[in-house]
Amino acid sequence: MYIITNQHNSVFYTGVTSNLTARIYEHKMKIVPGFTSKYNLDKLVFYEEQSDSLQAFAREKQIKSWSRQRKVNLINNQNPSWHDLYYSLF
Repeated sequence: MYIITNQHNSVFYTGVTSNLTARIYEHKMKIVPGFTSKYNLDKLVFYEEQSDSLQAFAREKQIKSWSRQRKVNLINNQNPSWHDLYYSLF
C-alpha cells in the first residue's frame, strides 16, 4: 500500500501493488494514463507492506476514507521531510 503526491504535495493518490518499485516507475514515466499522470503524481511519500492482498486492499480503503489532515499526519510520522522514498527502495 502506498501514497504518492506531486512536487507541491497538493494531491494524493493511494494505491496497492505487489511490486512497489515497478509501479512507482510506471507513475514516474506516466506509462498508464489517468489520474496520476494528469496531476503529475510521481513522488512516493509513504508505503507499508501488508501480509496479503486482502489486508492491503482493506488498508488502502481505510486510508482513502481519511481526511487530508489524517493522511498528512500518517506521512509525517514515517517521512517528515516528504522525500521521494522511491530512491530508497534500491
